Amino acid sequence: MAALVGIRIVELAETVAGEYCGKLLSDFGADVIKVEAPGRGSPTRTMAPLVAADAGPEGSALFAYLNTNKRSVVLDDDSTAGAERLHELIATADAVIEDRASGRSRRHPDVVFCSITPFGLDAPDELANAKSLNVFHASGWGYHTPSHADPDKPPLQGPGRFLADYEAGLDAALCVAACLFGRLHTGRGEAIDISQHAVLVSRADCILGRFITGEVPATGGRDDYDQAGPASFFACADGHVYLYMTSRAHWLGVKELLGHPDWLAAFDDDWLEFSVTAEKVAAFRQGFAAWVRGLPKDRAADEAQRLGVPLVPVNEAADLQRSEQYRHRRFFRNVSHPVLGDAAYPTVPYILGASPAEITSAAPALGQHTSQVTDRPADRPPLAVKTSQLKPPRDARGGPLQGVRVVELTKVWAGPYAGKLLAMLGAEVIKIETAANPEEMRAYGGTDINHAPYFLSINPEILSVDLDIKSPEGMARLRELIARSDVVINNLRPGAMERQGLGYERLKAVKPDIISVSIKMWGNDGPLGHQTGYAPCFAALAGLAALVGYPGGRPLGMSMRYGDSTVGAAAAYAAVVALLHRELTGAGQFVDVSAVETLSSMIGDSLLEQSLTGKPLGPNGNRHADLCPHGCYPCASGSWVALAVANDAEWRGLCDALEADGLARDPRYATMDGRRRHAEALDEELARLTRGRDADGLARRLRAAGVPANKSATALDVIVDQGLWDRELYRFVSDHREGQRPILGPSWRMERSPTRIDRGAPDLGEDTDYVLRDILCARSPAGGGR
Repeated sequence: MAALVGIRIVELAETVAGEYCGKLLSDFGADVIKVEAPGRGSPTRTMAPLVAADAGPEGSALFAYLNTNKRSVVLDDDSTAGAERLHELIATADAVIEDRASGRSRRHPDVVFCSITPFGLDAPDELANAKSLNVFHASGWGYHTPSHADPDKPPLQGPGRFLADYEAGLDAALCVAACLFGRLHTGRGEAIDISQHAVLVSRADCILGRFITGEVPATGGRDDYDQAGPASFFACADGHVYLYMTSRAHWLGVKELLGHPDWLAAFDDDWLEFSVTAEKVAAFRQGFAAWVRGLPKDRAADEAQRLGVPLVPVNEAADLQRSEQYRHRRFFRNVSHPVLGDAAYPTVPYILGASPAEITSAAPALGQHTSQVTDRPADRPPLAVKTSQLKPPRDARGGPLQGVRVVELTKVWAGPYAGKLLAMLGAEVIKIETAANPEEMRAYGGTDINHAPYFLSINPEILSVDLDIKSPEGMARLRELIARSDVVINNLRPGAMERQGLGYERLKAVKPDIISVSIKMWGNDGPLGHQTGYAPCFAALAGLAALVGYPGGRPLGMSMRYGDSTVGAAAAYAAVVALLHRELTGAGQFVDVSAVETLSSMIGDSLLEQSLTGKPLGPNGNRHADLCPHGCYPCASGSWVALAVANDAEWRGLCDALEADGLARDPRYATMDGRRRHAEALDEELARLTRGRDADGLARRLRAAGVPANKSATALDVIVDQGLWDRELYRFVSDHREGQRPILGPSWRMERSPTRIDRGAPDLGEDTDYVLRDILCARSPAGGGR
């Protein structure tokens, strides 16, 4: 049985972000009822790619991807009768997904409402029509894309067309699931405010956390998000490979891989740690490029991986369809659509052992279920907790997950980020480490393990226990803690948990309904499960890197830091879904998260497009199939303005704001089709008009004219963004050394039960006494409480 069977969601959202949130819930079995306007339906029904252009509202591959397993109901919300029928439908629901402020939550206080907008519900009206490109560039990710940017070329939109939407939809689904968990125990609904902008900024906590404290200076350059070193894309016989090196071990493997040629003698074995220079990087890249040029990408990667070198093929969409790893894990599932036909659809990137996600039906036709929903009684049996296991925390901070205890066996970024999100939803998250083997991030960016900027950025409100699980006594204590917990999260290497006696079967023996969440590069099994890599490798393997670049050019990839936090968010969501399932059924389970599949899900519509059309997908710069002009244009002092025009009215507003009468009269640009056909010439003319202008001032003028526009934000712009401070994305927490320090908090706001967040990252072992005395020595009540 799917995890969320019995839960009803009313989807009022008409955006990619809202529909993706609904998809994440419906693919786990929730009954998602999509309410659409008469005649036209959701706007995504007419958005590219239109695989069946003459099929009206049923021809869009984008809509087909975003709306599997949903039911479509047509209601005229503008009419009195339609509005009342909608309220009747909401009264039968557990949650509602919106994309604007409606006030409906006041009439339905026991329902969870989630609103997803570009900049949050309290943003100025001029930002309401922002597109994904605008959000991406306002967040700082755009200015720093591609990695190792050429300053003379424009920043790019990132992989696919909707990265900001997918990221926001993921956080929204996480919050909805968490609030449904809370609602099971309190009966109260919630009003959640998701800002797509805040979500993307929050994904950079590891980077921005060091900037807002001043511990690392932000230069305002396009390389602020990059990491120094020779990591790069290299052409090979049948495409490209991506190499990521950071350590002496990687370097020794590369030397053996290349056969110890003489030119490597110029490099010390520890140069990656202590002597990276632009000259050495250029020399290495030249030599490595010559070695790999004639090799097939899979063969080169296989040889490197055997030596522990993080070299991976740069996969395109078609490569993923053929991947033996993806076939093994059934990431693609065949779905038959009545209009679009059969195709391989990407599924979710996590396998829940007891309640897996399934695609049971194609996206619905417009109004397909109207009579089914409106003519039949809508009453359902109320959801009920089978066995309550809420645990009294030491510090009651509120939040929908208060009473949930998580044991965290994680390191670096993806795993700790999952723990951070759960803690920010109210869970008590306990990190297991030891002075002899501290969490790796404690060693980065500083000399004091209790004051390392990376660690401090990612671990607020986390508890730390000094527990040597290599000793029999330490392992016995860990097992006792797990017996009094709900979730165990790990992102250790494949087989590590099993070797330590912490595999899922052993954990079940300790606590039969435990939820064990495993985060691995390829997931927990499959023919490629042994491989090693880091976030940029995930993006190359997942198909994202191949989409980022200038038209006709080589893949360039996003900032080198993208990926880990997204994987952590996916793991957090999967954990909460499994928690909901346990509350309703009493069953725990193993949750298997694949980092590579997680990133593939961020371009799901592109992967489906390739499956339906067979069309090769590659770098497309800032092109967009529905919007034009759409891109970044040069301004004064090396800055850029990002703008996206969706219709002729916005085009006229753009021409007026630029005082470009000649452009407005040019017949080539009079229609959207004409603008798309002449996009290259149009971009050149717009660049001539924007060059030399102040980017912020121009963006304000364009927005006043109704044109979605914003400056492509530098790291400096992002950390001083007043809107983010007002939303409390940036907030101060306790700091053992300075008293307080700023961190990046949650991307969401909750009206009724927000989580209090005021404790900074812990010193190593700071909470050992609490765990050993208060938790492990306390008597465990019936039902697995404390």
